[in-house]
Amino acid sequence: MTVRVLLADDDALLRAGVAVVLGTAETITLVGQAADGIEAVALCRELEPDVVVMDVRMPGIDGIEATRRIVAGGSAARVLVLTTFRQDEYVWGAVQAGASGFLLKRASPERLIDAVLTVAAGDALIDPAVTRELLDRFVTPAPAVGRSAEARLLERLTAREREVLRLVAEGYPNAEIAALLTLAESTVKTHVKRILAKIGARDRAQAVVIAYRGGAVGRPPA
Repeated sequence: MTVRVLLADDDALLRAGVAVVLGTAETITLVGQAADGIEAVALCRELEPDVVVMDVRMPGIDGIEATRRIVAGGSAARVLVLTTFRQDEYVWGAVQAGASGFLLKRASPERLIDAVLTVAAGDALIDPAVTRELLDRFVTPAPAVGRSAEARLLERLTAREREVLRLVAEGYPNAEIAALLTLAESTVKTHVKRILAKIGARDRAQAVVIAYRGGAVGRPPA
């Protein structure tokens, strides 16, 4: 199965470099390139890619708004956001807009290819450095006294579901979670689907934030 990718970045040189990297993967086909957010939304409708590799800062509308419009429009495409700065506040906005993955632009070519394939497979992918900065800046720790709203949501989960969510929050894809818990991958997918429904999370990325806010897992190490 070939993953069809749309690349959106206003930096022509960076686009060319990413295109070369993606072109080395036999299972990835680059179907289009956009120079701004408006073009990205239009091409997503026209080309129906599996994954949109999206820059954050672009003219016209930025990557956050473009992601929001793609998701709101009912596209099946999953958005992988590339960010330059670990302390980029736009990353949090991208979570809320519906992005499925986050990766620093300094990532290796192999890491980029793996990220595209991971997101295409339905797993969320968040660069550990981005996760740490995102949580440090935007996630309020669970209160010492009383329960947070997120903690109350997590009480809806079974012990097994909490275990699966913890591993999701630590960055494990379904296949690795299945191996760690000695489960079939299809069973893990079912658990994840039920977890998202129970806690009202749109996707795995949002579930990770709820897990940290609710105290289900500790913050990533510095």
